[in-house]
Amino acid sequence: MKQDPENAKLALCVDMIAPEGYGEIIGGGQREENLDVLLGKIKEHNLPEEAFYWYLDLRKYGTVPHSGFGLGIERTVSWLCGLHHVRETIPFARLMDRIKP
Repeated sequence: MKQDPENAKLALCVDMIAPEGYGEIIGGGQREENLDVLLGKIKEHNLPEEAFYWYLDLRKYGTVPHSGFGLGIERTVSWLCGLHHVRETIPFARLMDRIKP
């Protein structure tokens, strides 16, 4: 996530939390596009740079500012239908005795 330019303790992101304890149903944010900032964060957190080669390569020659989001469809369905467990909304759930549908 890109750091908020006005407050270093915040990121330019959002989490949409459903009421009644259903949890986060949407998460989104602006991506960091600056290669130098990304390399600095990797070093700051003692992460292996080679694990991020593919992502860093996308930023090597610059990119446009961009954002994205993810929707937790099962949690959203669970909230809309008033179900008590997200497991009830997964069409092909993986269980202890079944990995494939």
